[in-house]
Formats: sequence, structure tokens, C-alpha cells
Amino acid sequence: MAIVLEAVSASRAGRPVLHGLGAEIPQRRVGIVGPNGSGKSSLARLLNGLLLPDSGRVRVCGLDTRTQTRAVRRRVGFVFQNPDDQIVFPVVAEDLAFGPRNLGLPKAEAARRAAAVLDRFGLAHLAERPSHGLSGGEKQLVALCAVLVMEPDLVVFDEPTTLLDLRQRNRVRAAIAGLAQAAVVVTHDLDLIADFDRVLVVDEGRIVADDAPAPALRWYVDRLS
Repeated sequence: MAIVLEAVSASRAGRPVLHGLGAEIPQRRVGIVGPNGSGKSSLARLLNGLLLPDSGRVRVCGLDTRTQTRAVRRRVGFVFQNPDDQIVFPVVAEDLAFGPRNLGLPKAEAARRAAAVLDRFGLAHLAERPSHGLSGGEKQLVALCAVLVMEPDLVVFDEPTTLLDLRQRNRVRAAIAGLAQAAVVVTHDLDLIADFDRVLVVDEGRIVADDAPAPALRWYVDRLS
């Protein structure tokens, strides 16, 4: 897995949010931090084509997000901050099976994939539960399972623990730590990314620090928090 940003600028709702970003990121565990409104969530959205650059180029897994958007989204899963923005179907098993069915997989294979990923996270008991009646932590884990059932190479998380209490936050942290896939995590939870391979600090739409976690987070805490 490799991410390459080449002089990337981007806007949201007509407002410039990212300015001339450049980076090569081969690492498998990458954190992104920054103040509210700094552009870090916009940077995350670039990585699977939810946001396209106004100028420059974004390549992920060798694919250009502008010209190969569908292929990128097959390879890169995205977990939103609020799982209610991601969970569509009223029953958990149906929600997880939707993605594979949309790819053309037979109903039985989609159901098998859904059951396997729920079992992996100890969530098999939730399969027939109403999706929107789950706790916050359960919803976040189900949203992650709905991404993993698509078998991506990279999972991007946008503030995955912000809405959770400590116990639920720890469950999500453990799930991220145990992923076989590469992960990029946007977060204010500095402990979550303290043992990652690399941390980017974003401020006012620019990468202002880029280092191993300890020095990057120290820079962030000292200057921007």
C-alpha cells in the first residue's frame, strides 16, 4: 500500500480547504491530527475519492483517484465519524451483505462474508439485531465490519472514537490495532496513534509536521493544541 500526494489542492462547497499537499506514504499505520477545521478530514476523503483534487494528483495503491475512482473505492474503505451516516439497512446482517451483493456476489456468499467478519470481532450475536438500536461502540464496529466485508487493502478512519465512551473507545482501538489491512486514522485521540508508523500534522490546509509519532505529536501539542 502506498499513498502519493502530488501538489494537491482541494475545495469543499466552493471553499479552498487544502493547499499544495505533497507526500509519499508507504507506511501501513498513519495518523493524521490537527485542530478543528484544519483540513484533516478533507485529506482523509482524498484517499478514496470522496473528495477529488482541484489541482495536483492523488495516487493510492498505484491508482489515480480522479481517473480511477471506482477502482480506488474498491481498494480503499472509509469509516465515517458517525456510523449512522454509514449504516443503511435496518438489520445488521443485511447491512453487511449489501456491499458484496452490490458487487454481484451470490446471496449465500455475501451472507457468508458478513457472518465471518462479525464473528471475527465477536459480534455474531448482533447479526439479526436492529442496526440503529445498537450502542455507539457497536455501531462503530458494525460500520467497520461493513467496510472489511468488501476486503479492502486500506481502511481510512475519520475520528472513529470521538463519539464513544472509554470502554467503547477501547473496543474500537483494539479493532484497529488488529487489522490486517493498512490504516490511516484521523483523530484527536493521540493515544490511539502513539504506536503508529507515522503521523502527519495538518493546519490551515497544509501538512505542517510529518514524523514518527512521538516527535510529531509533541510538535502538535506544543504548537497547535
